[in-house]
Amino acid sequence: MRNPVEKKRAHARLRAARTRARLHGTAQAPRLSVKRSLKHIYAQLIDDDAGKTLAAASDKDVQTKAAPLKVAREVGTIIGTKASALGITKTVFDRGSYRYHGRIAALADGAREAGLSI
Repeated sequence: MRNPVEKKRAHARLRAARTRARLHGTAQAPRLSVKRSLKHIYAQLIDDDAGKTLAAASDKDVQTKAAPLKVAREVGTIIGTKASALGITKTVFDRGSYRYHGRIAALADGAREAGLSI
């Protein structure tokens, strides 16, 4: 019998693959990929055609200590400003295996505030 943690991680990988099967980032509209852990949140702009990460941001870039939702919104704002510096206005949002609520939604809202169209 499988370890329950391994079973949960395998199911999360299946959910993420199901989400990513419908998404594809280009140079004009890169994929905004989000990774969430219990303590941290990360975001990347990925061009799938070239296989390159164009920009990245995480909560380690945020200077202030705040509630996790506020930190996630700030990470979204940071990735949005980096995208606008690169001339990117439109992205494809890749939530991975996570539901679109809480910190994931806050990050997307922060990116929209910075001028990204998701």
